[in-house]
Formats: sequence, C-alpha cells, structure tokens
Amino acid sequence: MKTVRRLIYRDIVWSVVFVAAAFLSLFYFIDFVDELDSVGRNGYTIAHAVGQALLLVPGHIYELLPIAVLIGTIYAMARLAQSSEFTILRTGGLGPWRALRLLAALGAVFALLTFVVGDYVAPATEREAIALRASARGGIALGSHGAWLRDRRAATAGQTAAEGERSISVNIAKALSAGQMQGVRIFEFDGDGRLRTRIEAAEARVGEGGVWLLRQVQQLDWPTPQAAAGGSALRSQSLAELRWPSSLSASVVAAALLPVQSMSTLELWRYRSHLADQDQAVQNHEIQFWKKLLYPFACIVMMALALPFAYLHARTGGVSYKVFGGIMLGISFVLLNNASGHVGLLRAWTPWVAASAPSLVYLLMSMTAFAWLVRYR
Repeated sequence: MKTVRRLIYRDIVWSVVFVAAAFLSLFYFIDFVDELDSVGRNGYTIAHAVGQALLLVPGHIYELLPIAVLIGTIYAMARLAQSSEFTILRTGGLGPWRALRLLAALGAVFALLTFVVGDYVAPATEREAIALRASARGGIALGSHGAWLRDRRAATAGQTAAEGERSISVNIAKALSAGQMQGVRIFEFDGDGRLRTRIEAAEARVGEGGVWLLRQVQQLDWPTPQAAAGGSALRSQSLAELRWPSSLSASVVAAALLPVQSMSTLELWRYRSHLADQDQAVQNHEIQFWKKLLYPFACIVMMALALPFAYLHARTGGVSYKVFGGIMLGISFVLLNNASGHVGLLRAWTPWVAASAPSLVYLLMSMTAFAWLVRYR
C-alpha cells in the first residue's frame, strides 16, 4: 500500500505544482503590468512594481490552490487511467473507497496548506502590498465619502446614561496604513442623540491601549441644554495633539479600512463581534468569515470531484479533454463560490449555508458521478 500511495501522491503533487506554477506565472504577469501604471510617481520604480506583484502571489496561491488541486489531480488520474496503470492498481486490490480515502488524505494536506497560506502568509503580504501601493498613490482609496466607523462609550460612575453615555461616529478621509490616517472627523452624541463633541484632526494614529493620537486638532464642545439655559456657550479650541480614548483598536480599524483578503479568520470573527456590539449589520462579514473558514475544505471536495475521471476509459477521450473539463469545473466552482455570498446576502440566507453551498453542491456532484461510474462502468 505504501508503494501505491507513493506512486499516486507523487504524480498528483507534481501535477498540482505544475498547474499552480502556470497559473501564478500568468497572474504575476497581469499584476506586474497593472503596476507599471504607477512607475515614475512618488519615487515608484520598476523594483517596486516587481516587489508589489510578488507580494500578491501568496493571495493568488490561496485563491487558486483548490482549482490547481482539481486540475492537477484530474491530469494525474487521467494519465494513470490512459496508461492502464490505474486498471492494474484496481486489479491489485485498490477498491473505489480505498482510492477515495487515499485522495481524501492528500486533500486534507492541501487543505491545511491552504489554511496556513490564507490565514498567515497572504494577510501579511497583502498588508505590505497595500502599504507599498499607498506610498506610491498617496494613501489608500476609501471612496469619495471616506470610511465610517462606530464606537460606544459607557457612562462612568456618578453620571447618568443620558449625560455620560456616548455614541461615536468616526469618518476617515484617507488611510496611509492600517493605523495611520488623515482627515479624521469624530462626532460624539449623548444618550439622547444630541451632538456633544465634534473633533477634526489632520492626522491620527492608533496607539497602544485603545488610545488614538490626534494631531492638528480642532475641537467643538456643545453644552447640555441645562448648561445652555444657564448661559454656557459653545466652546472651541485648537490643539497640537490630543489623546482620544477609544475601543477602536488597530485590528478593528484595519478590518474596516483594508480589504477582506488582508484579514485572517480570527480577525474576521473579531470584527464581526465588534459590529454586533455596535448594533451594525454583520451578515456580510459573517458570510466572509464562514467562507474563509470553509474554503480550505474545498481541496478535499476537488479531490473527490477528480477521482471519477480515473474510471473513465481512455477511449472516451484523451487526457486533454479531461483536463479541459477540469478547468471548466474549476471556473464554475469559482463563479458559484463568489455568487453564493452575494445571493446569500440578498436573500438573507444563514451565513454558514451561503458559504458552504458551493462545496456541498460539488461534493454531491462528485459522489453521484463516482457512485455511477463504479457501479455501471
């Protein structure tokens, strides 16, 4: 059995590596060409473009690995079937369920590799790529209205809820990195919904212990209705620096400003919890969390989907036809995986159902085809 495992695993691994390398070369070239547009601006050179494209490679590995596993496994199994090696293995005692267990074990290894790349390597390199792009383009694009964050501050001892409780909205015009921002506006409302404080800062940095360091600050403080009736006026002050306490940590700010690709599964869950605490919509990030959590298991599904190709006789089509079929299956899986999140969001599906639907559909397809081929072919 060790010899059989070594034979099958060696062919599959080399095929997957070859397919992944081909895809990554294509995507690297596309990314490099896209970066050439920025060369010559703000000191951005060809070397920066090369480095930027390299930093995006781990993210592509994460996205493409299940498809590479599918195509590489189909190629390896179809080649074994064409040369009658798989027929000899079946005659020697390699039954269908044993073959399925062999591929599932290798698929679990690829799933673990996908998880490690997607949760540790890709987020780190994606953030470095964003920082490099921001330095060339003068910041991270946040849209015409910037990005909005919400925070809440409870009343302290001796204060009523209406007086001490604060509901806070933060608008960020431009981000230089996950923790450095420009054009920050902070609006603090009391428990009755009245605007109490408005802060504008030219620059802001998220410090340790949940404290933001604001620079070039303009602060306006509105009096309470009782104080205003007593003659208190609006207070305005300009400050060179201001330390502003907040529960918006660097990880939460990064999750709000940076794309989902730069977040790990744990960071997605934490940001989802933050949104729930602030009474904000969480379904989109819940779907993203479940997709991130379940995506590595697609490698096992792709292995199961590739196994029926080993039971197709060589005369029904050459290896090239089967590889082409594998490419079409891989593309359809990517399309369905992307569409399921949007459909689930529009139809208010349970997040884990929306995230797992594509893998479950393809697993059912693979098991149906596998059972039919084993029984009738």
